[in-house]
Amino acid sequence: MDHDRADTYLTLLDAARPAHPDAAALADLQWRHLLAVPFENLDIHLGRPVELTEEALLAKILDRRRGGFCYELGGAFAALLRALGYRVTLLAARTYDDQGRLGIPFDHLALRVDLDRPWLADVGFGRFTHHPVRLDLRTDQRDPGGVFRVVEGEYGELDILHDGRPQYRLEPRPRDLRDFVAGCWWHQTSPTSHFTRAPLCSRPTPDGRITISDRTLVRTTGTDRHEEHLTDDAAVLAAYQDHFGITLPHPPTRPTPTGIPATTP
Repeated sequence: MDHDRADTYLTLLDAARPAHPDAAALADLQWRHLLAVPFENLDIHLGRPVELTEEALLAKILDRRRGGFCYELGGAFAALLRALGYRVTLLAARTYDDQGRLGIPFDHLALRVDLDRPWLADVGFGRFTHHPVRLDLRTDQRDPGGVFRVVEGEYGELDILHDGRPQYRLEPRPRDLRDFVAGCWWHQTSPTSHFTRAPLCSRPTPDGRITISDRTLVRTTGTDRHEEHLTDDAAVLAAYQDHFGITLPHPPTRPTPTGIPATTP
């Protein structure tokens, strides 16, 4: 990523170029990224394949003003951080389901950022940390998003807990963006992937969260929750534009009974 492209990214985040690549600037960038770039799976339901190259990810986020899921968001954020002088390593993780079972290899992409201490930065896990957490601590770490803890797992792996519940198992081995292609394909095509079940677009707000799940708009502020059914295509398209700045040619398709998107690439 060149200097001008990095400045375009910073403008999207409404962030100044950090004077130094330090922990305070990293925390600010992560929160701004979460606020500005939504977690979404819309391309799956628009019949568009996800391309895992830095150029494609930046074009989607910066030029088309879209978001993405973990591989896209983490891959693009890693490129920005490197352009700003951070030492960034892509790490693979397997996520836990509600029954405590681990998902597929390369299920999730997260970032290790090495400063004076190693930090876990994650802008692609939906409702999660607002700011990076220390990877070298084994005690509770309080964040506006909850209480997080890093626990030693098997074979040098690390379990990341959120409010006492395991979220994913992080592998220590450095990875390349190309390593996640198979996992990304699985999430786009498998009937057991939660991404093929319904369109989703979500981001935090300074005091809550806003989400479109299929045709339901959900707005939370503190403990207050408001749901609105989007009754027609015009309402769906307007909600994406108004709340996420996303312009779509047509609403994302609903999944077929098998869970595979009705429109194929």
